[in-house]
Amino acid sequence: MARQKVGSIGRALLRHRGATSTVPALACGGLASNGPSPAAAQKCCRGGETCGSEAPKAPPHRHHVVGKKRSEESLTVSGRAYSSTAPKINHKTYLWARYNEMKRLVHDLIPPGVCNLLNPSNIYANNEVNLAEVDIYGFDYDYTLALYSNALDAMIYDTARDFLVKHYKYPEGISKYEYIPNFTARGLHYDIQKGLLMKIDAFHYIQLGTVYRGLKPVPDEEVMELYGGTNHVPLHQVSGFYGKGPKMKQYMDVFSIPEMTLLAAANDYFITNDIEYDPVHLYKDVSVSAIGMVHIKGYMYKWIMQDLEKYILRGDETYAVLDRLASHGKKLFLITNSPFSFVDKGMKYMVGKDWREFFDVVIVQADKPHFFNDCVKPFRRLDSNGDLQWDKIKSLDKGQIYKQGNLFDFLRLTGWRGSKVLYFGDHLYSDLADLMLRHGWRTGAIVPELEVETRVVNTEQYAQSLTWLQALTGLLERMQVNHTCQSKKVLEDWLKEREELRAVTKNLFNPQFGSIFRTCHNPTYFSRRLCRFSDLYMASISCLLNYDLSYTFYPRRTPLQHEAPLWMDQLCTGCMKTPFLEEMAHIR
Repeated sequence: MARQKVGSIGRALLRHRGATSTVPALACGGLASNGPSPAAAQKCCRGGETCGSEAPKAPPHRHHVVGKKRSEESLTVSGRAYSSTAPKINHKTYLWARYNEMKRLVHDLIPPGVCNLLNPSNIYANNEVNLAEVDIYGFDYDYTLALYSNALDAMIYDTARDFLVKHYKYPEGISKYEYIPNFTARGLHYDIQKGLLMKIDAFHYIQLGTVYRGLKPVPDEEVMELYGGTNHVPLHQVSGFYGKGPKMKQYMDVFSIPEMTLLAAANDYFITNDIEYDPVHLYKDVSVSAIGMVHIKGYMYKWIMQDLEKYILRGDETYAVLDRLASHGKKLFLITNSPFSFVDKGMKYMVGKDWREFFDVVIVQADKPHFFNDCVKPFRRLDSNGDLQWDKIKSLDKGQIYKQGNLFDFLRLTGWRGSKVLYFGDHLYSDLADLMLRHGWRTGAIVPELEVETRVVNTEQYAQSLTWLQALTGLLERMQVNHTCQSKKVLEDWLKEREELRAVTKNLFNPQFGSIFRTCHNPTYFSRRLCRFSDLYMASISCLLNYDLSYTFYPRRTPLQHEAPLWMDQLCTGCMKTPFLEEMAHIR
């Protein structure tokens, strides 16, 4: 039904071809269909000339010759002369007529719910994957097999903040900064030397309006000045292969949300109270010491183990996924950085006391990403109590628990190679990058934020705003050939409206930083990495329950810039430049 609605939009737009006829000429400064009143339009040109009455330029294959009378033009074609009277066009009126016409078209042809096409339980493909060819499924644990509630973020923040005050003797005033849910978003970059949190697009450009020093936005002019008159950040500064360069760090996992919030709060305290400080040392104290202490000393593990019901979400879905895969004869393995006692208690809560029977290999404290790219650490075996054994590992056996190790020994001992292996994880760098680029495994990224972002995309407000934004952008692209001063004023008004629409769509996701996938029209740096390092991505592993295990995922063919959107997928809201459809009818 939804596809039929979308198809009707495309057909209606195509029938609209030719409806945008030339608007009759009006006197310069005449009343436009919409927009500001052109009271001063008569004075916009030098020497007392008016702009609205200028005739449009003749087509390129004709030679325009100005005669004695302004109402006549001499046209020479193949040596033969003709004389005609050309209508004078008021460009301002013409532009606003096109604007109003396009706005009516968008309003009439995007009925409520027409783009309510995205299901939060969908799996999205960056690359073609045939599940019939996948025999082995691998999983990370945290935020893959186990999803956590937002209460965990607040606990990590509070504990790290108090550690700064009590152990590093930071000012007591920082204790008054409570955790702010949804202030930050995954995938942001932090400029360590300048103490700035920001969103960067796939082309290494900072999205202006998303740069924060502490809890306050930095004006665009100041951002440009700080980065040498540009908002572009050179590649070597943005990040290395694993998301950390000499000057910037990219926060790629869900655990990083409280860390970014604490950095913002600490910066804000020093700035608000006019206290000099070194942003580099602040970063080390917050990220390396305080946040590191929460993880390294095991505080997070203790909280979760003490109240599994409070922190672990949707454990029954994890059981359903594992049971389905195992019942179809698939081999399963687990590689996690978490300790065995923590994983064991969580898996017993979600799956049951016999959870290890689902897995052919279980590896804990793997030290990813080093597990995937070096061959230094050997495998060690743990007994049933989690105590370390020192026997040499000659095989990886079902029912045993292994610690550390490396992927090279893993491949040698199991023979699990290439595209018959599909591994799921939430961290694009630590979990997926090496597996895809160096070892040829299939990879699946777990992106819990998809559920929230999908709900936003499915709203009528977003559909209408984005569709009109795309249509207005198309109008700007086409009408910029009008160079009269009145035309320029109209285009300036449109550009201003375009910026306002961008702000509206951004704020629907997150008022500070917008969507984790988009910076206005460009993909984010996070989105680029997601496409590069994952074959599939989804909100949770439970999305697998919606697909047959012989299902083939096909990536959607979105048009390149030089391609026309001639296939049905592109007729969905926001996937096409609406104003061009009437001109495309002859192609079809």
